[in-house]
Amino acid sequence: MTRPPPNPTPPAWDDRLLQSPHTVADKRRRVQQMFAAIAPKYDLNNRLHSFGRDQAWRKRAVKLSKVQWTERVVDVACGTGDLTIAFLNEMRRQRTDFTPFPGELNDQVIGIDFTYGMLPIAVAKQGHEPFENPYYINGDAQALPLPDASADVVSIAFGIRNVQDVKAALREFYRVLRPGGRVIILEFSRPKNRIIRFFNDVYCSKVMPHTATWISGDKSGAYKYLPKSVESFIDRSQMVSMMQQAGFTDVEQFPMTFGVCVCYRGMKQ
Repeated sequence: MTRPPPNPTPPAWDDRLLQSPHTVADKRRRVQQMFAAIAPKYDLNNRLHSFGRDQAWRKRAVKLSKVQWTERVVDVACGTGDLTIAFLNEMRRQRTDFTPFPGELNDQVIGIDFTYGMLPIAVAKQGHEPFENPYYINGDAQALPLPDASADVVSIAFGIRNVQDVKAALREFYRVLRPGGRVIILEFSRPKNRIIRFFNDVYCSKVMPHTATWISGDKSGAYKYLPKSVESFIDRSQMVSMMQQAGFTDVEQFPMTFGVCVCYRGMKQ
């Protein structure tokens, strides 16, 4: 007797859930399922659908962090490690004026991601120097597996809108920073210029979901969720307010590429 085929895993996101993705009770689990599904083609889709700008945004975020090569960086929601590695490369660049020792920067840059399937891809992006690579941890932005006051820079790129509780994550960032530390939040935004916003909305809602889904072969609904999660996320003033409520001072925002992306920076006194 032939057994019936197993029921396919339902998509993480459907049209009903996408009406208000940030209020879904189990958003945390669905985001994890979604990123596990798209991890193998995540980098390719990022490069293609940002027209290569995603790497430039990350490099600018590193510059805005004012990181020094002697400091410790924690990159939250590190994904496949692009921002994590950008921090390490900047620290290596600064260190060229000094005599390097093998592995000198080991463990000074830590990448943390909630989706374990992203981390092997990050680990595979080995550095150019032996034994000198980021240290990766599977962990949650809302409960970082790190002691108090253990980092000088905490960053998160295109991940803050994916956490279940943004305020809880911001409190965690504040907790693990040392006095004088900086938080760097890189996130998509809707451009303020109406003409640019119109074309950006058309591209993100009509073009990108279809091409990205085709490239990745995704069935989780990831590339329907991602533009909806930007459209329905808090605005820039709300983000600044939340950062201030978490304790950060001197909070600034730096729009990039006509406001398609914004880098927020805050200080811990």
